[in-house]
Amino acid sequence: MSTQSIHYLKPAALRLPPGIPESPSRQRRHTLPASEFRCLTPEDAASVFEIEREAFISVSGTCPLYLDEIRHFLTLCPELSLGWFQEGRLIAFIIGSLWDEGRLTQESLTLHRPGGRTAHLHVLAVHRTFRQQGKGSVLLWRYLHHLGGHPAVRRAALMCEDMLVPFYERFGFYPVGPCAVTVGSLAFTELQCSLRGHSCLRRNSNC
Repeated sequence: MSTQSIHYLKPAALRLPPGIPESPSRQRRHTLPASEFRCLTPEDAASVFEIEREAFISVSGTCPLYLDEIRHFLTLCPELSLGWFQEGRLIAFIIGSLWDEGRLTQESLTLHRPGGRTAHLHVLAVHRTFRQQGKGSVLLWRYLHHLGGHPAVRRAALMCEDMLVPFYERFGFYPVGPCAVTVGSLAFTELQCSLRGHSCLRRNSNC
């Protein structure tokens, strides 16, 4: 794959929404090893799956994406992913794809539709060593900021269990009703978020 399709993000001082604490690592930047946010590539797929498998299978018995599906999306739309690396090690990630319908469906789990205006967030996961440190919040805020730099993408959408709805509401997501997608006995709520405000942040930033 051409390196022209790999998008590296310049470090930028982003202000988190009110009520979201900065991660301890962000508060102690002078003691940190090198930290980098960048879009993922197919070569990162194994590391992604290792984190995802540990985070999800022990809880629900299944993964949002399996290894072949991760490679699939990181080949088709790497610009809709974001990984957080410390000293070259992946510690957290988000993978997304484009969708062109008003609501998520079973097909949206496996398809990328380039003409779509909705970024479907398939999975957000943090390595177990770095959980409970606010890193998921930092990564999601950076990801939405990143999506704001894609003029064709108007909104973000995801599905989650009810207990996670308050977490995503802090970033501007709002419930639109029960999701049409089910996984075994698991049912989900669908949430959406306008990227208009994040687009303004992008235009007014120096990155």
